[in-house]
Amino acid sequence: MEPELSMSFLSPAAPKLIPWKVLLVDDEPDIHDITKLTLSRFRLDGRALVFLHAYTGAEAKLVLARESDIALVFLDVVMEQEDSGLEVARWMREDLGNQFTRIVLRTGQPGQAPEERVIVNYDINDYKEKTELDRTKLFTTTFAALRAYRDIMKVEEARRVQLSYREGLERVIAASAHIFQQRNLKDFASGLLQQVVALLRLEQSMLLRLSGASVITGETEYEVLAQIGDIGTDMFGPDLMAQLDDARSNRISRLHGDTYVGYFPNSSGKASLLVLKGVDEISDIDTQLLEVFCSGVAIAFDNILLTQEITDTQAELILRLGDVVESRSSEAGNHVRRMSQVCHLLAQVSGMPDDETAVLMHAAPMHDIGKIATPDAVLLKPGKLDAVEWDIMKRHPEVGLSILDGSQRPILKAAAIIAYQHHEKFDGSGYPQGLKGTDIHRYARIVAVADVFDALCHKRCYKEAWPIAQVIAHLREVAGQHLDPLYVELLIANMDRALEINQRWPD
Repeated sequence: MEPELSMSFLSPAAPKLIPWKVLLVDDEPDIHDITKLTLSRFRLDGRALVFLHAYTGAEAKLVLARESDIALVFLDVVMEQEDSGLEVARWMREDLGNQFTRIVLRTGQPGQAPEERVIVNYDINDYKEKTELDRTKLFTTTFAALRAYRDIMKVEEARRVQLSYREGLERVIAASAHIFQQRNLKDFASGLLQQVVALLRLEQSMLLRLSGASVITGETEYEVLAQIGDIGTDMFGPDLMAQLDDARSNRISRLHGDTYVGYFPNSSGKASLLVLKGVDEISDIDTQLLEVFCSGVAIAFDNILLTQEITDTQAELILRLGDVVESRSSEAGNHVRRMSQVCHLLAQVSGMPDDETAVLMHAAPMHDIGKIATPDAVLLKPGKLDAVEWDIMKRHPEVGLSILDGSQRPILKAAAIIAYQHHEKFDGSGYPQGLKGTDIHRYARIVAVADVFDALCHKRCYKEAWPIAQVIAHLREVAGQHLDPLYVELLIANMDRALEINQRWPD
């Protein structure tokens, strides 16, 4: 049974108790002093009071605009104007939009602001005459107001959390949808990191795959699939290696300081590891969102790996079948490998999309599959073929098409096109259809260039290997006739990379 993906973040330290903010608004300094003295030992939920002061309605507005977390306002009615306090109350609720701070109206002139009219017309939470606010009533009034503020803020915080989580889930769904569109491991890994970085607002991350253990050293090998940001010059230093080994050994995600290492098991046995830097201040909501995101990603990752395994197996079978065909015609054993790599090179530098580039590379080794039906007497004849023999040889593209045609698999569909068209010539003089120019599929035009290049560079039973200068001269000579001039020039422009391929897979 696979272990449950978890986010084992360290428990945060107990939060420091923040005092309740109380704003005293009154034009009489003695009222400020008496209120502070009376409430100096007040506590609610272990939190004391901190007092802010304003002596006019204008000053009160400035303080309220600056301080967003004032819990309680003791508000005088008559200050610079007869209704200054009422104007402050109206401004707080309507203009500032502050519906949370509790307001206790205090007046020494009750007739100036009758209680009933004030309660009806203004969002006032309590109304007290200054003469009735003795020590006990001031305490109970403050306690009731702050308790109401506390409960309101709890409800508001729950609402904000729910809204934030909902918005986060929307981001997760959008991110997951993007991730699930990726069809190969490279794009998936890159897309995964981009979405995680965006989701958690980070700057550095890395995705690795557990490749296995070195038989010689016994050390675990990690393959970097994708990286965003500078993880550091000591990317695989002792600390990170210890953290990766810990995640692998315990099969669990864990936070180490500001570095999170996520462990993602899959059925193939090649677990994946997600490294996030700078996560020491990740919120609980982001932690939950990452859990939701990663649980979906783990499934997608497994599917991607299974698909990759199928694709790799298919490509290897095609390559080996290509080897069989080439060995029958006494071609060099690495011909199909070199040719497929040169095709990949030409596709890349021509700007072909990555998925098509990969399909072409895997399909190219099947170009001569039709030769499997060509008799040895024709296929292995050391001299020039006569007219009858040449007619037999020219049938192999159609045989190749008949073998591969009808499949809905992208690689086999491409291989069928290549097998049928790779002997067509750019000027229309090729076979079997006599196609011309861009009527020939670009896969076949690229394969034709790669095939001619490899044949010229290497020894055959009927010729020696040509010097590279002679190869380049011949390619330019047949460009526009036999070969597509675009791909000829791209090959010559990248000849150093093509020669590296020849060195990597010699005869």
